[in-house]
Amino acid sequence: MNTPPPPHTSVRRTRVAALASVLCLLVSGCSLLGAADDGTDAADGAGGGMKVTLVTHGGKGDAFWDLVRRGAEAAAAKDGIDLTYVSDADPAAQADLMRDAVRAKADGIAVTLAKPAAMRGPVAQAKAAGIPVVGLNSGIDAWRPTGLLEYFGQDESVAGRAVGDKLDAFKARHALCVVHERGNVALEARCAGVRKTFQGDTDNLYVDGSDMNAVTATIASRLRQDSSIDEVVTLGAQYGLSAVKAVRQSGSRAKVATFDLDKELVKAVRDGEVQFAVDQQPYLQGYLAVDALWLYRTNGNVSGGGTAPVLTGPAFVTRSNVSAVARFAAAGTR
Repeated sequence: MNTPPPPHTSVRRTRVAALASVLCLLVSGCSLLGAADDGTDAADGAGGGMKVTLVTHGGKGDAFWDLVRRGAEAAAAKDGIDLTYVSDADPAAQADLMRDAVRAKADGIAVTLAKPAAMRGPVAQAKAAGIPVVGLNSGIDAWRPTGLLEYFGQDESVAGRAVGDKLDAFKARHALCVVHERGNVALEARCAGVRKTFQGDTDNLYVDGSDMNAVTATIASRLRQDSSIDEVVTLGAQYGLSAVKAVRQSGSRAKVATFDLDKELVKAVRDGEVQFAVDQQPYLQGYLAVDALWLYRTNGNVSGGGTAPVLTGPAFVTRSNVSAVARFAAAGTR
């Protein structure tokens, strides 16, 4: 019996359309998901029927994770994978979700390491059970020590330094880096990277990312208090839009830049309300993580040789090139 998911956990399963199986049966009498003629499970040869669980730290209502999930679902549909997506922003709860996947005997697990210490135990349990585990999105400095097979994501320190360089090019003098989840290693690395290369002053502002009204109010309050802030850098698309509102409410002349992208943010870049967005391609992260588990099982492939991460960013989206990604963002894949 399946245990109902805990609060704030979203679950979605993706399966191959039945049409492919029907056509195969009609044409050659084969079975995509059944036993092969030699007595072995067809999943061993083609990946059909493989069960994969994607475990993220995505919070309730965070549209970023919709993009990750859509990419994972696209790969699962292509590969004939039974995909389960679960998430919880609380690190202890996320660890429990991964233990559930181990107990359910998943054939592969993809996980984010926003709080690496919390995931070490569950990863070790998966490895002891013979379940391959790959990482994505968060934990680029922790995936190998934690024992993951592969990693797909953006080097957040490199991305942050690139943002710092860009702010220098804009001749900014005082940046406010807005962190919407305290202790998340990826977010902290972004702001640290900005501080490393930006020649002006950089202050961190910690906000409650689960309350968008509070995010706007907190940023606006800080801008009223310090008129020297001429750049607000947020670490997620929806927070970039909140910063735009905060600038208006406070009467500040600060510019806004952000990490991550969605269709609303694309419009803000096009309209000049946001200077630029750093696109780490979350759809691609989800897709590659699931596809990598299929490739590992069916062909023994390990992307990056198991020693180097597969980078999905950073790429800068500005007013000059935003039209190139606008249609993909509108479709919910960028």
